Amino acid sequence: MSDSIQQLSRRIRTFSAARDWDVYHNAKDMAVAIAAEAGELLQHFVWQQSEQIEERVNARKSEITSEMADVGILLFEMADRLGIDLGAAMEQKIDLNEQRYPVEKSKGNNLKYNQLS
Repeated sequence: MSDSIQQLSRRIRTFSAARDWDVYHNAKDMAVAIAAEAGELLQHFVWQQSEQIEERVNARKSEITSEMADVGILLFEMADRLGIDLGAAMEQKIDLNEQRYPVEKSKGNNLKYNQLS
């Protein structure tokens, strides 16, 4: 696990433990909380047309950043609680995606890997 991920995970663990929140942070509730926070992030973009997105991001960057941080904090905490090396898991997933989405087949399109010819 990268040092920065480990450091953040320790800080998150300390924050939660100091408040006796560990009992509330089981795998199911963590997953639900991640989805809820991701929904709050999505709210910033509901009904926005592609040409409005950049303006929305600039106007609400602080709020969007905060929602992204909430998702990240919960994800780091869940990985820590489940004993998952999130940095290694992300590296493995990128490796898999490089296989699934070779540049010569996927460049310039948004097809899913099983739809690439």
